[in-house]
Amino acid sequence: MTISYKSQLQYSDFQDLSEQIRFQSADGKIWFGEQRMLLMQVSALANFRRELVNSLGIERAKGFFLRLGYQSGLKDAELTRKLRPDCSELDIFLAGPQLHSLKGMVKVRPIQIDIDQQSGHFYGELEWIDSFEVEICQTELGMMDEPVCWSLLGYACAYTSSFMGREIIFREVSCKGCGDEKCLIVGKPAEEWEDAAEFKQYFRADPIIEELYDLQSQLSSLRTSLEQQQGQYYGIGQSLAYKKVCKMIDKAADSKVSVLLLGETGVGKEVIARSVHLRSERAEKPFIAINCAAIPPDLIEAELFGVEKGAYTGASQTRAGRFERAHGGTIFLDEVAELTPRAQATLLRVLQEGELERVGDSRTRKIDVRVIAATNESLADAVEAGKFRADLFYRLNVFPVKIPPLRERIEDLPLLVEHFLRKFHREYNKRTLGLSDKALELCLRYRWPGNIRELENVIERGVILTDSNETISLDALFAVFPEHSGDCPEERLNASGQLVHAHSQVSGDWVSHILEQQISLDQVEEQLMRGAMELANQNVSQAARLLGLTRPALAYRLKKTGILLEDSEA
Repeated sequence: MTISYKSQLQYSDFQDLSEQIRFQSADGKIWFGEQRMLLMQVSALANFRRELVNSLGIERAKGFFLRLGYQSGLKDAELTRKLRPDCSELDIFLAGPQLHSLKGMVKVRPIQIDIDQQSGHFYGELEWIDSFEVEICQTELGMMDEPVCWSLLGYACAYTSSFMGREIIFREVSCKGCGDEKCLIVGKPAEEWEDAAEFKQYFRADPIIEELYDLQSQLSSLRTSLEQQQGQYYGIGQSLAYKKVCKMIDKAADSKVSVLLLGETGVGKEVIARSVHLRSERAEKPFIAINCAAIPPDLIEAELFGVEKGAYTGASQTRAGRFERAHGGTIFLDEVAELTPRAQATLLRVLQEGELERVGDSRTRKIDVRVIAATNESLADAVEAGKFRADLFYRLNVFPVKIPPLRERIEDLPLLVEHFLRKFHREYNKRTLGLSDKALELCLRYRWPGNIRELENVIERGVILTDSNETISLDALFAVFPEHSGDCPEERLNASGQLVHAHSQVSGDWVSHILEQQISLDQVEEQLMRGAMELANQNVSQAARLLGLTRPALAYRLKKTGILLEDSEA
């Protein structure tokens, strides 16, 4: 059955979409929901298109712009599902054509739209009026032999495929850019197009790019092999602060000197310790990591240096310690400041003499172990306070390396995010579209007191809460948004297209009147919600947009005050 596009939401009414536009002029940013947007001259894009056509040829340029539009369509499909959860299938679908109009790309006139998400049936005919791509071709390339609205077509394919949950292909059956009277597109499931396989080739990477990827893959494979041979492993980072640490590790790796890693909790001290080990001649020998703070004080000596049977109550068998297991290799002592005085004395002997005695044993054993220690507190202060031996401190502090916190290498954050996304995509067998621009913006502003470990946990939460082929939003990353400075006042477009402050203050007279009449805050909130619900014809989502709230937040308040219950009973 063909569904008329005239429904509860008029096609020309897309205030809910325009309200998503925010301008942060002082920061030089424009936002559409959580997506960062750009205002760009059509003439600049026209020049870019001409250069691509001249450099790559029409077919490759067409594929590039189809894929460009496709990515935009995926993002918008996700947004519209969130903005219109209570609307009909048709009203949700029409948000895509409305967004094309709102962005100034083309005016869309629906001719016939037949939608049935449950059965997967789709058929659409739409007219494109004043396409920006037609204008580009007319000014830069002249009349073409084939339809020219490439990015618009890619957008329509992606948006509708995401909306329907199956592959929908649109084709431009006539185009003003190649001399036709109008631009018309037809969309239907991929299997209903005879040339679907040929058309889908445009959405695959360009042959030139494939060749580059192959070369890049080969280079990466060779580099990985070389790194494994040489033991190079630094973790993730390209910032100057992190590169400085890596250079220091290079200098320390080939020597036998003890290394002391300094830095806050969660900065990746164990990763650096493994780097030292893998870059050294001991790379083929064991690497043993131990957290001194996680072992009870009365067991720390036995764990580190071993124990003889009967040495104390519960010592039912002879057992080698971590140092013996690490013989020939490297031992990493995290939170070394937590060692007991006796353990500190034994560790000093290991460092000075290269020998140890198990607990309850009189036999001395030679040991060859490189010690890498780490702490997130000042050992010098611990020495001054009498908590740590001065002679052991000087032994460990031969080669100190300060690992910067994440906030001091924030330019590495996008690389770390991608690393953790790949990790958790594999772990949870799903693939998200990554962080929204707004979410990444907040991550770059956040101070990250828990450093890389906190970032890893946040990304894992985001992947868990986000469905496949969806963008990870702010809400999915943080249960409570972190406080951060530097927020810039936002502006939005009002109904007449003018910029106004997004959070404008109410007039002083109105506030004074409320206070003079001794109207409570609860009464004000209730009246505002009732008014919004009335204007929205009892549509909770639309009322939430009027009040600047999320739908769940408004629904909670409505139930709390009894308004939602009253409406449902009515």
